Order: sequence, then C-alpha cells, then structure tokens
Amino acid sequence: MNTKRIYTQKGEVLDFTFSQNRYDFIVDEIPLGEFSNRGNFLVLKIKKIFISTWDLLSIISEKLDIDEHQIGYSGLKDKNATTTQYISIPLNKSRDFKLLNSKYIEVLDTFRHHEKLKIGNLKGNKFKITLKDINPDNLMTLYNRISKIQKHGVPNYFGFQRFGKDEKFDKTRAIVYGEEIIKDKKLEKFMKFTYQSYFFNAWLAKRVELSNEQSLNKLLVLKGDIFEDKSKKVITGLLPGRNVVRAKDEAGEIEKEFDDIFIHEKGLRRAAWVYPQNIKNKYIKEKNWMELEFSLPKSSYATVVIEAIANKNFGH
Repeated sequence: MNTKRIYTQKGEVLDFTFSQNRYDFIVDEIPLGEFSNRGNFLVLKIKKIFISTWDLLSIISEKLDIDEHQIGYSGLKDKNATTTQYISIPLNKSRDFKLLNSKYIEVLDTFRHHEKLKIGNLKGNKFKITLKDINPDNLMTLYNRISKIQKHGVPNYFGFQRFGKDEKFDKTRAIVYGEEIIKDKKLEKFMKFTYQSYFFNAWLAKRVELSNEQSLNKLLVLKGDIFEDKSKKVITGLLPGRNVVRAKDEAGEIEKEFDDIFIHEKGLRRAAWVYPQNIKNKYIKEKNWMELEFSLPKSSYATVVIEAIANKNFGH
C-alpha cells in the first residue's frame, strides 16, 4: 500500500525549511476544562525540551518514587520540540515535585484535581511553528494556501512521526500477528496502533485522490460513508480491528481495500478531515521567515498542516 500523503493543493511544491527543534516547533497542550482545585491529585503544568512524554514519565517515576501507572497524562508530545503539557501525580507523592526542575524540564504551575488525567482528556494543542528560507516570489501562494486551509481544512492523516523508519511495516505486522514478541508492552501497544494507522492513511490518500478528480476542497461523499456526528460534515475512516462499525455500499467497497480482519486490537473510526483554528501568520522579511500559529483538536498533527501548505511529504 502507498504510504504517501496526498493533499488537495494544486500547483507546485513550495520549498521552505521546516524542522522540529526547540525554537521552531513549540506546542502547548489545551486542557479539556478547568481543574477542580480539590481532590487527591496534583496536576503539574510542565514545560520540557528534547524530552518525549514517555521519557518524562520515567523521570517523574524515578525522582518522585511513583509507579508509572499512577502518573496521568492526556496526550503524547513530540521530543524534538519545546512542549508544555499537563501531568497528574498522587497528592501524597507531590511534596518534592520541584526536584523535577532541570535544564530541560520546568514545572510552570500546579493545580489540585479530583481525578487522574487520562489519555484523550484534552481539548487539543496550540502550535507555533517557524518556516524558514521562504522564497519571496512564493509569498502570495503561501498566503493563499494558508487562507484555503483556514476555510476548507486538511486531510487528517497521521503524521510521519507516527511511523518511524519501518516504512514497509514488516516488523510491526509481525508483532500484530503475534509472530514476534517484544517485552515492552507499552511499545507493543504503540506499534499495533501504528499498524492500524498505516491502513487509515492509505485509505485517506485514496479518498483524497477521488476528491481531487472532482476538483473538491473536501472529501467526496460516497454512499455508505460513516460520519463523525449527526451534522454529517466530517467523514470517518477505519482503523481496522474488532468491534468497529464498517462502511457500506460504495464507501465500503473502497474501505475493504484498506482493512485487515486478522487484527485483534479494538478497531476505531477516526475523523478524516480537520479544521485548524485561530490561524495567525507573521512574515519577517529581513529573515525570510514566517511565524505560523494555529490550534488543532486532539489526535491531529501540525506536521500534516505544514505538509498541506508545502504540498509535499516531510520525514519518512
């Protein structure tokens, strides 16, 4: 199956420099709501640099003597970035939380809360990304594409960082099928979800191709499509697995090409389209830079938005 991500942009590729690093890729988690300021948990607002969420959990576990399963978090954050996210710990283990402060970790604030944070328990993320080496001749096209994305949204692919270097997915497939065993259960679960994501991306690329044939700025609706909600605005795609509703009719025939009935993990449906919010941009002429800010709902990738602007794939 094709792993290339295809977009609705027409015209040439826009060449600019985009890299994930502490200065040019900044992510702030948006909580689901206000914290209760009571209860047996302490929520830490943590700013970190060059540290993945999993590494952060290990550091918290070691420094505060907390079992990792007692530590709550709402989402995974990129390692190669400056990121701010919320982590919950048991209140009775919170006395020494300042020990976490280091060159790469800073506790910015704390809140009492009545429950442990859970995966998905966030509204989304706010991004500030710097695009460099912009050709001034392409500036109008760049503005037009950003405007189009603000109006029409982008395909909600899993970003390249989801997949790593196993582009043929041979190792991942072997783990899913039980032909290869790894001891790290957290990594095993992640790789199984990656395998499901691979099918979703390939399906979405196919659907975008069909939409491009009709010169549409959104997915072409097919008979049998399953939508995110009753508004029928956003079509959903399949992450293959058990106990999941599958599309029917014309949409179902295409979906079958990107299914695997032997996956024993729980199946899911994922929104196939996403609409960036609060887009702002500032062009710095002296440096040929653009500072781009926007927010995305959870389970969406900022790198996908940048790819849609450039009309090309980054990473692997």
